Amino acid sequence: MTEPARPSPAAVSVEDQAIHWDADLSYATYLQLQPLLSLQQPRSEAHDELMFIIVHQASELWMKLAIAELAAAMIEIGRGNPGPAFKMLARVSRIQVQLTESWAVLSTLTPADYSAFRGSLGQSSGFQSPQYRQLEFMLGNKNPALIRAHQQNPAAYALLERVLHEPSVYDLSLRLLHTSGLKLPTDVIERNFSIPYSARPEVEAAWAEVYRDPQAHWDLYELAEKLVDVEHQFQTWRFSHMKTVERIIGHKRGTGGSSGVSYLVRALDLRFFPELWTVRTRL
Repeated sequence: MTEPARPSPAAVSVEDQAIHWDADLSYATYLQLQPLLSLQQPRSEAHDELMFIIVHQASELWMKLAIAELAAAMIEIGRGNPGPAFKMLARVSRIQVQLTESWAVLSTLTPADYSAFRGSLGQSSGFQSPQYRQLEFMLGNKNPALIRAHQQNPAAYALLERVLHEPSVYDLSLRLLHTSGLKLPTDVIERNFSIPYSARPEVEAAWAEVYRDPQAHWDLYELAEKLVDVEHQFQTWRFSHMKTVERIIGHKRGTGGSSGVSYLVRALDLRFFPELWTVRTRL
């Protein structure tokens, strides 16, 4: 009598392995859900404080991913190989969309709701987020005075001081523009990276050449558009932040001593990549 066919050793091995994986690693353990979900510790009895904490913690997670993607993109641009950076920069833009949507949840907080637990925040303020400051520095909003808020956190202070003196993603993009044959002044390429970049007509002229002939400068053209999208989404996030704060506390001072809405309004005038915006009028 013919014996019934048996599974091949490979098939048994895969099945056994799958069973082993299920027993050894679950969704909860892979994502570290127990410690993650234990990190929400309201300091008051107010119903809305839990939402407030979760929105800000989730935002910090999204910023962590944005920093990782932007750092990887900057490495590729610095190597003169911008192609892989396009997807990374596109992901940063989509992360910014998620961050913007978080203000929609926070805007369900009324002035009375916020007043019920605002005293529990003490001097804590989003202005003190090391990750937000790192992200802004990487994008080019350099200001040495802004790291003073982190002096009580030596690790964060050291990281921000290092990033402050490193080229931003735009500085690296301008170097790539230069090495690709669209020559720029030396003081644009080699400068003090710890101070904000100032727009230059020579840089706008170089970008205009890229935009007038995309096929001849396709990688630079694509890089420019990815950078514009990042800044567009960042500005949308800033605007939503400002309007949400205005909706909840009006023009009162923010926690931590910040000036609140007036500071956020001024931030809307900041540009990371100025010539990529002004060149559009020139074309």
